[in-house]
Amino acid sequence: MKSRIPVITLGVDDLKRSLEFYQTGLGLPTQGIIGKKSEHGAVAFFDLQPGFKLGIWKRKDIAHDTKIGQTPITPTEFTIGHNVATKEDVNLIMEQAGKDGAVITVPAHDTFWGGYSGYFQDPDHHLWEVVWNPEWENFE
Repeated sequence: MKSRIPVITLGVDDLKRSLEFYQTGLGLPTQGIIGKKSEHGAVAFFDLQPGFKLGIWKRKDIAHDTKIGQTPITPTEFTIGHNVATKEDVNLIMEQAGKDGAVITVPAHDTFWGGYSGYFQDPDHHLWEVVWNPEWENFE
């Protein structure tokens, strides 16, 4: 069986606010919110790379769909790695995310392993690491 993960969906509290953050703050392309006619169907998808998308869906709707009770938020469950080609790209993304409402938890810095990274939390407290790794040649 070939493994395929074409979408990662994040639970959010305010779909419109999160749409604006990802569209404006991170510059991710999207067609906006779709599925509004269904009670629990409003969702937005962002193109990350060919064949891979980021989705955002209301936490309460994920809880409804999965039949699992909604739990408190804990941003340390996982991080989303946003790998970029240069240190300058890390700085630019961190700066733009901060301007658009992200909380910078760790400013961009040289890492112990020879890279360059910083962390921010999006408006729904998901933890993102923006990182340049010198070992990943021809990243773009």
